Amino acid sequence: MNKADTPKTATLTYGDKTLELPVHSPTIGPDAIDITKLYAQGDIFTYDPGFTSTAACRSTITFIDGDKGELLHRGYPIDQLAEKSHYLEVCYLLLYGELPTGTQLEDFERRVTQHTMLHEQMRGFFSGFRRDAHPMAIMVGVVGAMSAFYHDSTDISDPWQREVASIRLIAKMPTIAAWAFKYSQGQPFVYPLNQLDYASNFLNMCFSVPAEEYEINPILSRAMDRIFTLHADHEQNASTSTVRLASSSGANPFACIAAGIACLWGPAHGGANQACLEMLKEIGTPDKIPEYIARAKDKNDPFRLMGFGHRVYKNFDPRATVMKQSADEVLELLGVENNPVLQVAKELEAAALADPYFADKKLFPNVDFYSGIILEAMGFPTSMFTPIFAVSRTVGWISQWKEMLTDSEQKIGRPRQLYMGATLRDYVDVESR
Repeated sequence: MNKADTPKTATLTYGDKTLELPVHSPTIGPDAIDITKLYAQGDIFTYDPGFTSTAACRSTITFIDGDKGELLHRGYPIDQLAEKSHYLEVCYLLLYGELPTGTQLEDFERRVTQHTMLHEQMRGFFSGFRRDAHPMAIMVGVVGAMSAFYHDSTDISDPWQREVASIRLIAKMPTIAAWAFKYSQGQPFVYPLNQLDYASNFLNMCFSVPAEEYEINPILSRAMDRIFTLHADHEQNASTSTVRLASSSGANPFACIAAGIACLWGPAHGGANQACLEMLKEIGTPDKIPEYIARAKDKNDPFRLMGFGHRVYKNFDPRATVMKQSADEVLELLGVENNPVLQVAKELEAAALADPYFADKKLFPNVDFYSGIILEAMGFPTSMFTPIFAVSRTVGWISQWKEMLTDSEQKIGRPRQLYMGATLRDYVDVESR
């Protein structure tokens, strides 16, 4: 008998009540106590700030084992996918559950490529933002506005419209991000080129200008593709949960993804690699690294090393191993001699890895540390780090959104609360207060 087929229950005794609660066993990971009938049967709630001990859904997309440093997409290890596959193939895997055949992949890539352009009237939408608007603010607004331009893919009850919306979002998100970047730089928009692959097309839209030809380096293109791949999905994180919560109300797909982008903007989530680069700039020069390492060890000092350790991964971040390889390749190609931030990054990495304190505390360089280094070396400002994360994570959000819409157990999200406010009291007229 399979682990998932073994019936189990948990007994909860509260006051004079004893409840038998079903226990579900996943294919991998810890069992989960089913508390959906807890209030109806026991007149009691659970209290779980951040929902860190609560499974809000069943999912077959991504599995994380933080203790083992394991990240699986549909059962495939992330390091194998990052090394042997590429972003659009991983997109297909996340969306449809299996790796594609050659014919299926060719068809999928063709469909994505044919949808990379934005509706021409959306050019005017960008000009409504201030010239110094943050690219993430632009992305939230533009993606949310897509429902006003693509009416034929907003009916979530129609499987074909869901499919069209999925392809459109994956295809157009790099164009939206690149145009947000160009707008912030005061440069003309660059249209997508169908002859380029996904990552190369994004780099071309970001860095080419009409005055001269832009040559795409394959090492940089490969590094960009790996950044997309390694950030494609990460289970029920804050932004993914936001997308699911928004979609539980029946909102259209563009509104749901815009909500996910807004959540990702938070510095505790998608802004981690930006925070890491800002820390490196604060350190300034390699000779100051010992001082900052000493501060990181001091419990009375609020300074913390950004880009080290991870909330979920307790031993190592499996994505960081692959990202380090790309970082090394990019820095070898572009050099660090004239970039003090990258000099600090390389020497801080070496110093932290050699210090037993950081090894004991599991403070290893994570994916945000290395992705920030790569993006800085490529020439992206820190304001573009989170938009690039949003481009990467779009397929994960969409996969989770599609899965939720076909899950018969799902209902509109409605968390409970532990109310600690005033009890019932009568209104007092203003003259008597």
